[in-house]
Amino acid sequence: MDDEATPGWGNGATTGGPPPGRSRGRLADEVYDTLLGQLMSLRIEPGSRVTIDVLARELGVSQTPIRDALNRMEAEGLVVRVPHAGYRIPPQITRQRFEDMLEIRLLLEPAAARRSAERATPQQVAGLRRMLEEMAELERGEGPMAYGAFGLRDAAFHDLIALSAENQVIREALARLHTHVHLFRLHRDFQVTHLAMAEHDAIVAAVAARDPDAAAYAMRRHILRSGDRFRRLFDGIKDVDAMAVEA
Repeated sequence: MDDEATPGWGNGATTGGPPPGRSRGRLADEVYDTLLGQLMSLRIEPGSRVTIDVLARELGVSQTPIRDALNRMEAEGLVVRVPHAGYRIPPQITRQRFEDMLEIRLLLEPAAARRSAERATPQQVAGLRRMLEEMAELERGEGPMAYGAFGLRDAAFHDLIALSAENQVIREALARLHTHVHLFRLHRDFQVTHLAMAEHDAIVAAVAARDPDAAAYAMRRHILRSGDRFRRLFDGIKDVDAMAVEA
């Protein structure tokens, strides 16, 4: 990781604790935000290894907030713990993996949306609406950190749909895929966030209206359109690779 990516908390030397006036939790959040921005901007390359001691030296903080941030990132599928070797950034998904994930989502998520329209509590519907408000704020943000945070809220939105459907098997299956993390790491395309918002609105409106058919249809349409948007990213990557070979 380069010096431009560091937040300037110190001169590179590991400190014994958080800087004055900054709690451990707050410092861990700042480390997390910095690493998320580097991950989404590809300053930390897919497949690369990251270690706690190296990050602590580069960011000028103790190992504790680094460890806290990496534990959080591991739970979100952003990093993978390697026994006795620190952490590794997951590789970018392949085109085949993308298509397989899309097929599974089309089987599971419209069914979850249908059940959500039947079973979601008023509190869960309110939670979905709050998520849309948070995502609207992030959509107006700039830079890789805002884009990455949008991707994580996108994942949380779909998780709450599955939770409100009261089908733990569907929820666990979707969680294991870490679909949104992998897709949003492909490339920063802010059109993706803008178009997704209207589709999310339609899903929540159908769930709130207790209309199972409309909810299932809105979810299926969202996944198909999202698939088309990200598929173009794969095509763009392929075109860039072909140009590099020709050069």
